[in-house]
Amino acid sequence: MENKKKVIEVLDKLGLDAVLVSDGYNMRYLSGFSGETGYLFISRNKSVIITDFRYTIQAKSESKDFEVVEISKGYMEPINELIASEQVKTLGFEDGSMIHRSFSGLKEKLHVEKLVPVNEELNDLRIIKTPYELECIRKAEEIGDIAFSKILDIIKPGMTELEVAAHIEFLMKTNGADKLSFDTIACSGINTSMPHATPSNKKIENGDFLTMDFGCKYNGYCSDMTRTIVVGKASDEQKKVYNTVLEAQLAALDYIKAGYQGKEIDKVARDIIYKAGYEGCFGHGLGHSVGLFIHESPRLSPTEEKVIRACMTETVEPGIYIEGFGGVRIEDLVQVTEDGHINFTKSDKKLIEL
Repeated sequence: MENKKKVIEVLDKLGLDAVLVSDGYNMRYLSGFSGETGYLFISRNKSVIITDFRYTIQAKSESKDFEVVEISKGYMEPINELIASEQVKTLGFEDGSMIHRSFSGLKEKLHVEKLVPVNEELNDLRIIKTPYELECIRKAEEIGDIAFSKILDIIKPGMTELEVAAHIEFLMKTNGADKLSFDTIACSGINTSMPHATPSNKKIENGDFLTMDFGCKYNGYCSDMTRTIVVGKASDEQKKVYNTVLEAQLAALDYIKAGYQGKEIDKVARDIIYKAGYEGCFGHGLGHSVGLFIHESPRLSPTEEKVIRACMTETVEPGIYIEGFGGVRIEDLVQVTEDGHINFTKSDKKLIEL
């Protein structure tokens, strides 16, 4: 019940009687319940999962420390019963993950005096990863490494981007993945100039960059990695772009450790890319944390003032994207330590020419 203690600290800090949790990632983190529908009600005396018939057996199995309440006529009645029994006057809710319509329904139907937003307070509970979480993330990244090593034997000119993405996803799922962390990116040629290109029916040609950005979940925890290769022989300009990105990534990896602001780490890679003549070609942040959700806080970006601490996870993924030419991104996933990092991504980063 360590996580319950953390929630009680939030209640004390904000002067709340209870909190209503609706974000699926926070629900799983706090209770273990991985169902897709429901609420957690947590007060100082009660820990309750409120869900429907589809998930009650699952909730009882996954969340031994929580009472499970099955709804019959919607959520408001059982929530109000808990509010009454716990004499709740001030209730926390997750403003960052709730649409206006849902909030309006709570405000209209719940019998409380005050609703207080608590989104960042609950999200921040997940920032520092436990040994169990770090091991799940490491294992998920290991599955990605396996997929990358195997996809290199499959890729050939004439394959479509969609085929490459499908093979990567198959390889991850047949090597232990629960599901995908996000939709796989596999883009080639000039499509690599788009950081989040959607795989298409474009066929891979000799001389193409091929960028593959993919990840999977293991016990609910995400991985994330990117590798860019050349199918065929790389041109001098391709080599220059690739080696600049690699230099920037290696420098950031050498620099990263607990105690720096996210923007300080981002600057190390960004300065190298800009000084090489590619200012304006690196339009996203250097990285982000990874956990139950693929894009967690804190980030490595020009505006991130949060300090990076030990046992946080961060991606390190500089890139250069040139319209009409193509682009390169190289991404590793690391655990931050007091004096450096542990890199979970083992795949080679030298320029691969297939």
